[in-house]
Amino acid sequence: QVQLMESGGDLVQAGGSLRLSCVGSGSIFSINSMGWFRQAPGKEREFVAAISWSGRTYYLDSVKGRFTISRDNAKNTVYLQMNSLKPDDTGVYYCAAAGGRWTPSVDVRYDYWGQGTQVTVSS
Repeated sequence: QVQLMESGGDLVQAGGSLRLSCVGSGSIFSINSMGWFRQAPGKEREFVAAISWSGRTYYLDSVKGRFTISRDNAKNTVYLQMNSLKPDDTGVYYCAAAGGRWTPSVDVRYDYWGQGTQVTVSS
């Protein structure tokens, strides 16, 4: 089993920045790829960004150029740096981990999920 714990969510004004962190524990050796998803009130969960074991990254079109995903394998941590935040970025952000074959943007391809951290962007 793998446990994921997110942190870094907050209330921020539009144009501001936040950095989310996700620390993994447990059977980390089984993890290949990591991702971030978000869910706004009344909306379905959507893919935000993902990173493979080798460091290849993938992004939702609307966050390209503003968000950066990175990972520190030695610390079992994945980060999401979010700049130029917009009110549409508001939501609960979830960290996810995949152990096997994986499609970056498809949530059912992930095996483990964190509890989420709230990001609120005010206009």
